[in-house]
Amino acid sequence: MSSEASVSYRRASADDAAACHELMWESVTDLGRRHGTPLDGSADEWWRTSESLYRMLSRIAAEWWVAEDADSGSMVGFARSIERDGLLELTEFFVRSDRQARGVGRALLERAFPAGRGSVRSIIATQDIRAQARYYAAGTIARFPLYTLTGAPGRPGATGDLVPTPIDGDFGPQREIELAVLGHRRSDEELRWLVEHRSGHLYRLDGRPVGFAFVGSDGAGPMAALDPSHLPAILAHAEGVASDLGVKRLELQLPGPNSAAIRHLTQRGFRFDAWINLLMSDRDYGQFDRFIPFSPPLFL
Repeated sequence: MSSEASVSYRRASADDAAACHELMWESVTDLGRRHGTPLDGSADEWWRTSESLYRMLSRIAAEWWVAEDADSGSMVGFARSIERDGLLELTEFFVRSDRQARGVGRALLERAFPAGRGSVRSIIATQDIRAQARYYAAGTIARFPLYTLTGAPGRPGATGDLVPTPIDGDFGPQREIELAVLGHRRSDEELRWLVEHRSGHLYRLDGRPVGFAFVGSDGAGPMAALDPSHLPAILAHAEGVASDLGVKRLELQLPGPNSAAIRHLTQRGFRFDAWINLLMSDRDYGQFDRFIPFSPPLFL
């Protein structure tokens, strides 16, 4: 454990999960109010619906650090990253507002998002200008916006020549598609969580896997297609799955370059949310014109 300006830093443990979530909720809802995009729900409500996700992140974390007031022991910040196939992603980074601009954020990033680790370092970042300055200082730059599109899922029609089949315990085809599209593959533990919590489908064309999608009552994504022209059919099937699950409001994260999916969804009546994130990285990677990230927007 080290100390700096009355703040101590230590590696987090599973016992810190709820406190980190509380700090995250306070920070995100404060940002929403300041940007004129208030968010619904209380910290307890968010925790009840997302505890399993944050527990999973705790288990697969590459680095997870908390900052505490050296006198009171209260948490003043935390940062967590995950690493898959050389892709190091900063999933969460929050510092209590009264402790910002005092070096806490820099110290947390140095520990949880170290320079030189991984073949690419990536962040799904908010537009908070204070965080933006810190991310640029950490060596990443903004590549493109990540839009949130929302709508009521319906039955948009057939999937054409694509044949959907459920994803069960065989993750090989999904991982190979994601490697081709994103350049990195998800771990089996993360995929097991997805299969447990979301309905996953692999899409085949003439017997060959060409795409996949995960949809659940708690969120949607990831989704990907080897060819962007297949995304409308994949999204059409995903809408139907969401409708069968009783989802009233389907929310999807759309990379700015993914014109095929954005045009399809806006034609279906989906609307842009005022909240916009940014994909930041230390180098270009992936084919984001055919990829739809995980929602809520913590990681790809």
